[in-house]
Amino acid sequence: MSGGANDSGVIDSILLHSQEATETLAVMDEKRQLTYSELLKEVKLRAAGLSERGIVEGNRVGLLMPNSIDFVVSALACLWVGATFVPLSTLDPETRLAAIVADCSPKLVLVEDLSPKLDDRAIGMPMFTSISTLHSQGLNQGPARDSSSRPAYIIYTSGTTGTPKGVTIGSAAFAAALRATVNALGIDRETRTLCVSPFHFDGSFGTLFATLFAGGTVFIRSRDELLFPRAFFNTVKRERITYTGFSPSYLRILLASPQVKELSDTTLDVIALGGEATAVADLRALWNVAPEVNVFNRYGPTETTIAVTHIRLSREIVEAGIIPIGRPHPGVSFYLLDDKGSLITDRNVIGELHIGGSQLMEGYWGDPSLSAQVLRDDVVSGEKIYRTGDLVFRDANDDYVYVDRVDRLVKRGGVRISLIEVADAIRRLPRVTAAACVLFDDEGAAGIVAFVVVKGDMEAIEVMRGLRGQLPDSMLPSRVEFVGELPMTASSKLDERGLLDKVGLLPRSRLVGPEEAP
Repeated sequence: MSGGANDSGVIDSILLHSQEATETLAVMDEKRQLTYSELLKEVKLRAAGLSERGIVEGNRVGLLMPNSIDFVVSALACLWVGATFVPLSTLDPETRLAAIVADCSPKLVLVEDLSPKLDDRAIGMPMFTSISTLHSQGLNQGPARDSSSRPAYIIYTSGTTGTPKGVTIGSAAFAAALRATVNALGIDRETRTLCVSPFHFDGSFGTLFATLFAGGTVFIRSRDELLFPRAFFNTVKRERITYTGFSPSYLRILLASPQVKELSDTTLDVIALGGEATAVADLRALWNVAPEVNVFNRYGPTETTIAVTHIRLSREIVEAGIIPIGRPHPGVSFYLLDDKGSLITDRNVIGELHIGGSQLMEGYWGDPSLSAQVLRDDVVSGEKIYRTGDLVFRDANDDYVYVDRVDRLVKRGGVRISLIEVADAIRRLPRVTAAACVLFDDEGAAGIVAFVVVKGDMEAIEVMRGLRGQLPDSMLPSRVEFVGELPMTASSKLDERGLLDKVGLLPRSRLVGPEEAP
């Protein structure tokens, strides 16, 4: 990368850019903008304010604010004083926010000037503080040192039980992931990035913090506005955006807009996709209107810091019909295990992916028992590895290919079925613009319901007839439901629970694991 960061953390990189590219625009949102020198000054001021409120190294600080410059400054200020920042979603229900706050016990929760969604009296622990009241008499001159040994942030996810899990990411893992992202995608000081994903979702860090790490310029617009494609396309044109990243679900929203044709006349050079499986049909549609755009597919569980693989997709790869997730980043190790727990070394053999190396989480906050269930040290001598629950295989080119989640497989007639494969077959049907398959409880059995978006009118029997020309009967969906759109969650992924609720179906409570697969 041009003028690259050193091998320390994100704060050292910001210091470097503030000295070498003082007047370069660092970040801009709908209210204001900051050069790198101005960003550094604001970080120092907020860090001093945190210190005066008693925040010391090792404390946790919640950030309950939308995508904004204030989030960026607050997160960097936490790193500056050696605290751990905890992104909180302004869209979460109060019960979930309360559970997260109670779990990680932050000393402060920073909010915007508006009243927070939570009341500290209702929880009895942290004090909610508006950033406007976080005043200081001076600048915090020096950042905390030896940062590699401290947690940088805690991101909360929900497991199958819906209980929030705090994924604790160390500063060294954070820096390693940012460095790998910068190198993989060619981010540098000329990069102009549009942030799309919400900042409480760690996938957003591959655009936000990676760009700042490299000394580029970040543009932030509200998530609500970007749900309207015109806001995305207008921003890309006006701000001469060169890089952005988001989920395949968001890509489908953009592709459905007539404005998507305008992409070919913009400066957009790189799109990074991740968080979900990418569909061949969507990539074809994108390149039909913007043939010069470089598309990268990325993969990485939250527990392994942002993303651990990448691959630059080509038309040859896409036309082969299988979209790889690529190869692991430097310092990251992949291991495939079969249903007996033995290592798989052959190509084209599906196994459950286990990940080790430099980007591994420290564990789930305050839950050593749960951490021990997924962080294993009995498979590879001398190495701790994370059990992902993802089924993948290594292809003839030594790229890894994602198959599906272990808990999203259905076994019918001795055949193990991936919902992704069924959805891809539906998308190939005429007049189908989008499709997704979800497991539901079919009177105690695992049923597959296909949610389909079409142009014009279509009958379920037409879908089934078209699928019989592509798939065996054992892979056909149990039900077909036509919907106007495929909704997204707050993390910009497919809202499977919302779809099931819409048609009155219950999620499948017991799914087929690898030990039950052929």
